[in-house]
Amino acid sequence: MQQITDQKKEKSNYLLYVYTPFCGTCSLAKSMLDKIESVHGENIFYEMNASLHPDFMQNNQVESVPCLLIKEDNQIKEKIYAFKSIPNIYSYLMKYKPELFINN
Repeated sequence: MQQITDQKKEKSNYLLYVYTPFCGTCSLAKSMLDKIESVHGENIFYEMNASLHPDFMQNNQVESVPCLLIKEDNQIKEKIYAFKSIPNIYSYLMKYKPELFINN
């Protein structure tokens, strides 16, 4: 997982994992996302420490952490607060990143 940059925040499409460092639930959510990335062998998600970006949090109305923010076509499509399970996260990936599931 890579840290999001200011330039990338301005781009139109990304999956952003928003967390705070001392949040236990955030650590569990991150481990799910890390497992997904290791299975696919690539960076899929960006990450951002919410504590360091209060303006972003307010402007995008992120209500709590952990949050998986999905931005597509320069609009926030979804904010997932309940990660629940890896299969649940995969349901969002199938919708927003279908290219991950195409065999080459």
